[in-house]
Amino acid sequence: MKIQKMVDTLKKGNIVLPMYLFQERDKFGLDMECFIFLVYLYNLGEKTIFDVNKFSNDLGIDTPKILSYIDILTDKKLISVDVIKNDKNVMEEYITLDLFYQKLGNILADDINNSDNSSNIYDIIQEEFGRGITPIESEIIAAWIESGISEELILEAVKEAVLSGASNFRYIDKILYEWNKKGIKTKQDVENNRKNFKESQSKKEKLDLFDYDWLEDTALEDDE
Repeated sequence: MKIQKMVDTLKKGNIVLPMYLFQERDKFGLDMECFIFLVYLYNLGEKTIFDVNKFSNDLGIDTPKILSYIDILTDKKLISVDVIKNDKNVMEEYITLDLFYQKLGNILADDINNSDNSSNIYDIIQEEFGRGITPIESEIIAAWIESGISEELILEAVKEAVLSGASNFRYIDKILYEWNKKGIKTKQDVENNRKNFKESQSKKEKLDLFDYDWLEDTALEDDE
């Protein structure tokens, strides 16, 4: 009898978890149990009948827990519960994974874009400088990245150097050093720093205007 139960258990099949999906699990914002339930639905297909008892029996999880997972996945817009006519023209509830695939597609697109940016940073710098970069300069770029400086920030420093007419790596390194001291880590931080600098310069000009000795200037004109 026990052997038969073991055989029956083995016959139930497996839940397949793609490695890519497992690696990106944190981006779905789910705890591990809820994530496993999502993977279970993924294995059932893009559209499956809303059958809580089946889900409960398959996974050995009580019904209230199953319902809570469905609520979480619905709130996070990873699944939807739709009423659809079946082959017998009868309305039935289905769980569909269209939203999940959209989310997964967005994650994949972001990963591809980040990968493209990583591989093209050397090309972008060459375009900004209008010349090729030397092997030593390539090593400097790699060292910046390895030290934790984002490629986004490196490219902002490159643009800053070009605008200043100093298209050399020593100047870029100095910019990155100064930004690091100020806690500037992102492109938005750079923009905020520029804005604050312009505002401070504007205030300084106004103060200089107020400090100007207009009476003395008028007296000089009268003497003339």
